[in-house]
Formats: sequence, C-alpha cells, structure tokens
Amino acid sequence: MDSAIIVCRFVHFSIVLMMFGASLLRPLLLGSNTGAVAYMSLDQALDRALRLLALLSLVSGLGWLMVTAASMADSWQAAVDVQAVLQVLRSTFFGRVWAAHLIVSLVLFVCLCLNPRPPFNLRVILSGFVLASLAPVGHVAMFDGISGQLLNVNQVIHLLCVGAWLGGLTLLLMVLMQRAPQDARQVLHRFSTIGYCLVASILLTGLINVRVLSGAYWPTPLFSGFALILLIK
Repeated sequence: MDSAIIVCRFVHFSIVLMMFGASLLRPLLLGSNTGAVAYMSLDQALDRALRLLALLSLVSGLGWLMVTAASMADSWQAAVDVQAVLQVLRSTFFGRVWAAHLIVSLVLFVCLCLNPRPPFNLRVILSGFVLASLAPVGHVAMFDGISGQLLNVNQVIHLLCVGAWLGGLTLLLMVLMQRAPQDARQVLHRFSTIGYCLVASILLTGLINVRVLSGAYWPTPLFSGFALILLIK
C-alpha cells in the first residue's frame, strides 16, 4: 500500500505542477503571437491539454484519497468503501485538506469545460490553490504551531516555483516545436529571465526544508537515502 501511495503522490504532483505552470506562463511565452496561424493551433492544443490535466488531477486526487483510506484500514476493500473514504475526509487532517483540494479541482475542471479559455486570473488562482493545497499534506504536517505555519508557507512558495518552472519548460518546448526560428530567441529570452528567479527560489526554499526536516544543511551519507533523492531533484 505504501508503494501505491507513492505512485499516486508522484502522478498527482506531476499533473498539478504542470497544470499550474502552463496556466501561469502561457501569456509570457505565447505573448502576442496567438493571432498567428501556428500559434492559434498551439493555443487550441494548450486548451485541450489543460482540460485533460484538470480531469487527470481530479481522477488522481480521488485515487490518492481511496488508497489512503485503504492504507488506514489496512484493507484494499476500504478503497471502494464509501463509509471508509468519508471517514478519512471527516476525521483526519489530510481528509479535511483533501476535501477542499478536490472541490477546487472540480471547480477548475468545470470552468475549463464550460469555457475553454476562462479569464487568466481565474485559471491561475484556481490551479494555484490546487497546487498550494498539496503543501500541508507532506512533511509539513509533522510540525505544529508557528514553526509549522512558517514551514507551510515555505512549502507553498516552493511548490508554486517548481510548478511554474516545470510547467513553463513543458510549454516552452511546445512553443519551440512550432518551428518559428525568428521568435525562438525572444521566447527563450522571456523565459530565461524569470527562469533564473524561479530556480533560485526553488533552491532557497528547498534548502530551508532540508534544514528544518533533517536538522542539517545537507543530510548524510551523500549518495544514499534522502540525500540521494535531493541530489537527483
């Protein structure tokens, strides 16, 4: 069951990160080119991709909840037991956070279905909330009081920056594949400017997390366990 939760977390995090980043950096990378024929097709493809990501976010979020219910009950049958799932939602901190997470995910998906291109601010706010609500269900949950709240803020900033970076990279690849060499340098310049800030913020907030969680500036041994995962990241 632990392996299933890890897989659910990885899939769900990946989807939500890309969804937020693509929504946030869409105006920056597409700029005023959306009127061009090549970019119109990219714009439409991105609309479809965001709807798909919103749907996958909702489905994978439900899957994570069901696997969590199974893990708490130590039985796979609990994953499809409505009462067991509702018990998790009502009686645990994870469940209360997850209820809000799923509701906003559903609102975002409905908005994208009703209007393929809702207002930019609405897309960013909803997808940003979906991503930010992942912060309290991680290592931050181990801490209480002011230290826990500060670490939660740090984790929210970390997730938003990672989402903007990864989603932006995915969108950047889509833009560059449109074979418009005359625009490539301008697009790359716009992305690199904000990219430096995002990477710096990711490193800073990540090191704060490491310090708080491990008590050291970098865990040891260097090439195994937690330290190795951090090196890969």
